[in-house]
Amino acid sequence: MKKNKRYYIGVDVGGTKIFAGLVDRSGTIVGTKKAPTPQNKPAAQVGKVIMTVVTDLLAEQNVMPETIIGIGVGVPGLIKPNHRDILVTPNVNLAGYPLAANLEKQFQTTVFLGNDVNLGLLGAKWQGIGKEEDNIIGIFPGTGVGGAIIINGKLVNGAQGAAGELGHMIIDLQSKHQSAGVYGTLEALASRRAIEREIKSRIKKGQKSIITQLQKKGTATIKSGMLAEALKRKDKVVTEVINDVCHVLGKACISIRHIFNPDMIILGGGVIEACGQYMLPKIRKISDRDPFFKNIDQCKIEPSL
Repeated sequence: MKKNKRYYIGVDVGGTKIFAGLVDRSGTIVGTKKAPTPQNKPAAQVGKVIMTVVTDLLAEQNVMPETIIGIGVGVPGLIKPNHRDILVTPNVNLAGYPLAANLEKQFQTTVFLGNDVNLGLLGAKWQGIGKEEDNIIGIFPGTGVGGAIIINGKLVNGAQGAAGELGHMIIDLQSKHQSAGVYGTLEALASRRAIEREIKSRIKKGQKSIITQLQKKGTATIKSGMLAEALKRKDKVVTEVINDVCHVLGKACISIRHIFNPDMIILGGGVIEACGQYMLPKIRKISDRDPFFKNIDQCKIEPSL
């Protein structure tokens, strides 16, 4: 048993997977564990999977619960400023569920809840690619599209802790697609669900795609890994849809550069993790088309990992 060292646990609750990491005091990742996020299930069932992932991680790494200094959980939604109460989670059923209290009872340690992209951007500032930058914006396309803002080295939370919800900014006023009841948002046009919607629509209209072969029997979800494989095989449908998403994200980056004038925009989330090598050059190219920034703006657009 690893009794002498002390650790932190970080948990990322996503729309498709729950991912936990064991981290030492220096920020070094010691081990990880993941499991699928229950789809369309009660909050208690999602909470149970989170508990199981953390328990299994400790067991696999031979770490005693009493050596855990604290547990941080990133949730895709709005968390109260007390960092304990979950108010809104559009893409995973956890709103109102006492996750912090249940984790504290199970593991007898302090638990901190936060918006997933806020915590991800803080991690990039602490140990990652944003280490040397003071003004950073995060855009994380996954099941939805999350965002976060660091200005002058500090996270911007806003009056109710809801600042940085960049996925809900409107990109296309004419769009017929909506997310959370608002049409034409970044999330409605550039999330994995938006990509899935467009690919399925094209397949339904008779266009051929390797996605139909990559999907497991009985599985409707098009995962980010499937998109990466389809891009690798130069699938026409997937390539065209991803190109459209790159255009949308590039336009979003232009708006963000005008509003915040950041040192860096960090792109993360499942879609970028899987397809970033293809997408990032295209996003940068679109973003750099705005002549306003020529010779005055040195904003870098980088992947989170």
